[in-house]
Amino acid sequence: RIHLMAGRVPLGADRAAMAREMETTFTENLRYAADLLAQENMIGLVEPINNRITDPRYYLNTPHQAAAILEKVGRPNLKLQLDIFHCQIMDGNLSRNLETYFPLIGHIQIAQVPERHEPDSPGELNFPYIFQLLESFGYTGYVGCEYAPKGDTLEGLGWLRSYWESQGLQPSGTSK
Repeated sequence: RIHLMAGRVPLGADRAAMAREMETTFTENLRYAADLLAQENMIGLVEPINNRITDPRYYLNTPHQAAAILEKVGRPNLKLQLDIFHCQIMDGNLSRNLETYFPLIGHIQIAQVPERHEPDSPGELNFPYIFQLLESFGYTGYVGCEYAPKGDTLEGLGWLRSYWESQGLQPSGTSK
């Protein structure tokens, strides 16, 4: 799987004025990339990134926009990379969005909103509920942790051990 980025609205350009041209270019580029990736049995992922906080110029901003583009491109080896952090900022309504876009999802990323830290840090999102929802939909893919740990890496992964234990699971590996 590889993330295929959408690009940015040119500096000084009006987003609305550039929308059609950018969509056409992105769609053509995705078709080209998907055909190359298909030769290697690879999946291309498109990720909506919020333009409210993270990148005001990023072109692809919502799951709805990504789904429409994936439909236009029409390649089975292109999927949605749904970053829960960006989705919450742009649209909220995570339960419904996960259900709606689940058939398109090829990868999930997580971070707490608004500070983009560990899932168990203070914030808007209830990750045990989100994980349970993903399991109920039958999600078997990876969940990428794309957050800025408050401490070191091992401390930053402590939430996972706590989550596993709360689910009655035994973490594997070392005691660290």
